[in-house]
Order: sequence, then C-alpha cells, then structure tokens
Amino acid sequence: MNQTRSVRLNLSQFELSSENRRVLHKIENFILEVKDLPLSNYHWSIGKLAKDFYKIKFGEGVFSANKVKEILTTEQNFNKLFVYKIEDKEIGYCIVQETNEIIHYSYPFYNLKNDTSNIGMDMMLNAIIYAQKNNKKYIYLGSFQRQTDTYKLQFKGLEWFDGEKWSEDLEELKKLLKDK
Repeated sequence: MNQTRSVRLNLSQFELSSENRRVLHKIENFILEVKDLPLSNYHWSIGKLAKDFYKIKFGEGVFSANKVKEILTTEQNFNKLFVYKIEDKEIGYCIVQETNEIIHYSYPFYNLKNDTSNIGMDMMLNAIIYAQKNNKKYIYLGSFQRQTDTYKLQFKGLEWFDGEKWSEDLEELKKLLKDK
C-alpha cells in the first residue's frame, strides 16, 4: 500500500467485542474528561509529553512541543482535548475535532514508559464510547498504512476510504497492506 488510507467507524454498527470489554476492565477508575480548546490553563508538560511520544513512536521532529502548545492554546481546526485520567492523575491526551456528526480522534499521546498496559487502546475505546453516547455518526481513527495499524480491524463498523468512496471491504484493505 503506497497510500495512507483513512479509517472511520460507523457508530450505528459498532458494538464492543469481548476483547474490547476485557481491555476496558483492565484499568480501574479510568476517566475521560473533555476540555474545550483553546486551553486557558496550558502547561508545558503536555507539550513535552506529546513531543516525546511522537519522537519514540515515529522519529525525531514529527510533532514539536511548540506545535502542540500552538494547537492547544490558539484557535485551530481542533476544538477539544480529551484528557484521560486514572482517578485524579492525568495519564494521556488526544487532540480532537468534534462536530454534530463526527469525532476526529487526531493526535493521541501518553507516557510510553507508564507501566499500565493497553493505555492507547483504552483511550481509543473510551473515545469511541463517548462518540456513540453523544449520538455521533462516525469517529475517524486516523490512518491505516503500517502493520501496527491492524489492531483497528477488530472494530465492528470499520470503513476505509479507497480514494473514491468509503468501503467496508476489510479483506481488500488487508490485501493492500500485505502488497505494500
């Protein structure tokens, strides 16, 4: 696959699988708090966490702390920050665009050295549940281009953009990744 394929969930078709429920129950007292952007109480540690996360996952210079600060403190295309907590401790974030019909789950980040497993999946699942509870039609989950993106195939209602239209043919999507 030479192209990045956008993926989304049609929330009218989404149901939690037994594996999804298992992941959700692994972390007790996991809370999703939604904050409006721009933030009035931005702290530099959020930008550093994002920069470090993207450096480790994707390489140097992918997402700077200054860019994160700019997105979170000025009027941008994004209008929400999902703040993930265990009890009162903030453990992860996702920069989001929310409209009447969609959630665009854009830039998730958390401390990769945290000893709690499945934080990233737990964050995404909580965002999906939030979108469904708030009567959204879709949640966009980013792209599908690397072998590490195959975890998104587990979600019922997954659709991908083939360059012309949204498709539910996951076998074709798998084939594109395999042919890469």
